[in-house]
Amino acid sequence: MAEKNRKTKLFAAIDVGSYEMTLKIFEISPGARLKAIDTLKHRLALGSDSYTSKKISYRKMEELFKTLESFKAVMKEYGVNAYRAYGTSAFREIENADILLEQIRSRTGIELAVLSNSEQRFLDYKAAAAREKIFDRAIESGTAFVDVGGGSIQLSLFDDDTLVQTQSLKLGVLRLHERISEMRPRSSQTEELLDEMIGSQMRIYHKLYMKDREIKNLIIMDEYVSPRFKKAVENADEDGRASALSFIGFYERLLNLRDEEAAELLDLPEENVPLFRIAAGIFYRIINALGAVAVWAPGAEICDGIAYEYAQDKKLISLKHDFEEDILDSARMISRRYQGSLKHGEIVETAALCIFDALKGAHGMGERERLLLSLSCILHDCGKYINMMNVGECSFAVIENTEIIGLSHRERMMIAYAVKYLHVPFEYYDELPSVPDMDSRSYLTVAKLTAILRLANAFGKGKRDKIKKLKASLKEDTLIISVDARQELLYEKERFEKKTAFFEEVFGIHPVIKGGKGV
Repeated sequence: MAEKNRKTKLFAAIDVGSYEMTLKIFEISPGARLKAIDTLKHRLALGSDSYTSKKISYRKMEELFKTLESFKAVMKEYGVNAYRAYGTSAFREIENADILLEQIRSRTGIELAVLSNSEQRFLDYKAAAAREKIFDRAIESGTAFVDVGGGSIQLSLFDDDTLVQTQSLKLGVLRLHERISEMRPRSSQTEELLDEMIGSQMRIYHKLYMKDREIKNLIIMDEYVSPRFKKAVENADEDGRASALSFIGFYERLLNLRDEEAAELLDLPEENVPLFRIAAGIFYRIINALGAVAVWAPGAEICDGIAYEYAQDKKLISLKHDFEEDILDSARMISRRYQGSLKHGEIVETAALCIFDALKGAHGMGERERLLLSLSCILHDCGKYINMMNVGECSFAVIENTEIIGLSHRERMMIAYAVKYLHVPFEYYDELPSVPDMDSRSYLTVAKLTAILRLANAFGKGKRDKIKKLKASLKEDTLIISVDARQELLYEKERFEKKTAFFEEVFGIHPVIKGGKGV
C-alpha cells in the first residue's frame, strides 16, 4: 500500500460482502470532498454458503480469488496510491476464516481484514453522516438509522443529535431469503412469513427500547433499495427524501408486480428482484413498527465509509460530526441500561485522562487507547446491576456480550478485561489457559489501562463534590497528582496507596497525591 507523494491521491475501497463484491476508486484532494471516479461490482453470494454451512465452497473461493485479481489489475491501471479491503458478515460466520484470508493474501497479494459487525455498521454510518447538512438536520429530532445487510440489520436511534441506542438483529436480506427459500412458500405466503420473522423481532425491540420515544425520520441504507430510492419512490426529492406514506405506497405497488416488471421499473437484474423485495419489506415493516413519517435514502454504501475513514485517518479531509462522541454516547446508554453510576464514572474519567495525558511520553499509547480508557471509566461498574458482590465478573460479561458501535471485538474485550481487573486481582497473560481474540501486545495495553483505571478510581469513591480540581505531572520517575479539594482526602489517599503497587509494576513510576483541603 505504498503511497506516492502528490497532492491528489487515488484510493481504492474493496468490500467483499455477503451477496456481491465491490471495488470503488476515489480521488482525494486535500481540503476537498471525496470524488468517486469508478465502481465495479461482481455478484458472488458468499453468504448463502457461510450462513448455512459455515464454509465457502471451492468453486466460490476460486471465483473470489479471480475477482480480487481483476480488482487488483484495475487498481494498477488507475495508479491507485492506497487501498483498504474488508470482508463483512459472510466472513464473520466462516469457521475457517483465517485460512481463507491467508489464501487470499498468497493468491492475490491483497490484505483483506474482517470487520466486526460494529465496525462495519460504523463505516456505513460514516458514509451517511458524510452528507453532513441533511444528516445533521435529520438527527436533531427522533431518528432511526436502519442499516440492512446480508446477514443482519443494525437499528440505531438518535435524539437531540445524540446516539441513544443501537442494536443488531439477525434479519439480513440474504439470511431471510435463504430461510424463506427453504420453506418453498407460495408467493402469497411470503408476506406472511416476513410478518412473522420481522414482526416478532420488532415487537421485542419496541418493548425494550422505544418506550415513549417518538421516531419522525428513518435513514435507510442497503445494497438494493437505497441506490434506487429516487427512481422507485414517487415524490422522492433529489437528495433521496420522501414521506413514509410514499414509500408504503411504493411497496404496496411492488407486491403486485411480476419479477420481470419490477426489474424493468427499477433497472435491476431480474435475479436480484427477490432480494430487493425482502429489503423493501424490512423497511416497510420498520416504518410501521416505529411510526416514522419521513424516509431518507442517502444512497451511500460501505465503500464510501471506507474511503472517508481513510481520508480522515490521513488528515486529508475533516468532517464536522464527532464520531468519537457517538461511541462514548453508546457506552453511556449501556451504563444507564444497567443503572451504572454515570456521575461517578465522570469523576473517574477526569482523573484517568489526566493521568493518561501526564504519562504520554512513558506509556506508548495513542488516541485510540485514550478512547478505550474513557469507555472503561464509563462502564466501570455496569455489573452491579447483576450482582453487587461480583462486580468484576458481571461487568466483564455485560461488556463482552454488548455491542459498542465503532469498536472491534478485540477492543471491546480490552475494555471488558480492564473493567474486570479494576475489581479483581490482575491475571497475567502467560498464566491464563487462553485469551480469545487477544494477543500479548493487546493484553499489555489492558495492563496499562487497568493500572490507570485503578488509580483514578480512588478519586471517585468519596463524596462527589469533594474534589474541585485535579492535575497530574510527571517528574522523572514520579507521577505527582495535585488535588484541590474542599475537604481532607483521608479516604481517597488510603485507597490510592493500595493501588500504587500495580501501577509501579506496569509503568516503573511511583505515583503520589499532593493536596487536600485548602490547597
